[in-house]
Amino acid sequence: MTKAIVCAVAAALSVATLAHAESMQISANGSRPSAKGPDANFTGSVVVDPLYAASADTHNSGGLVSFEPGARSAWHSHPAGQTLIIVSGTGWIQEDGGAKHTVKPGDVIWTPPGLRHWHGATSSNGVSHIAITNVKDGKNVEWQEKVSDAQYLD
Repeated sequence: MTKAIVCAVAAALSVATLAHAESMQISANGSRPSAKGPDANFTGSVVVDPLYAASADTHNSGGLVSFEPGARSAWHSHPAGQTLIIVSGTGWIQEDGGAKHTVKPGDVIWTPPGLRHWHGATSSNGVSHIAITNVKDGKNVEWQEKVSDAQYLD
């Protein structure tokens, strides 16, 4: 991981990790099993590696999401917003009605609450990002319909 990415991740997580801690908690690598991204919410091959869950102290969750070439999320929104930190590869992200943007390692994307969007790999390259997703009333995402091939390639 590059120094810029490490700094971005550290800054984004510092509020969550420092808030009201009685003692440090270490979640050992390998203790959080990877999961395939559900077919209802993703097109193509997607792996989600949970990093941490929301709690009374953090109010957000974190995960490393890896998309193979051509893989993407469905349209969705986040009731309390989301930050993505691109850690490897090349991807695309698009808000409803907006232009599709190319994202690369070190890019940090803030998606405001309620903004309909999708993100994933390009058609020829995979991409991985850390997703820090805020929680509101116990919910962090509102899934919608899948992004069509025409929308994805447009």
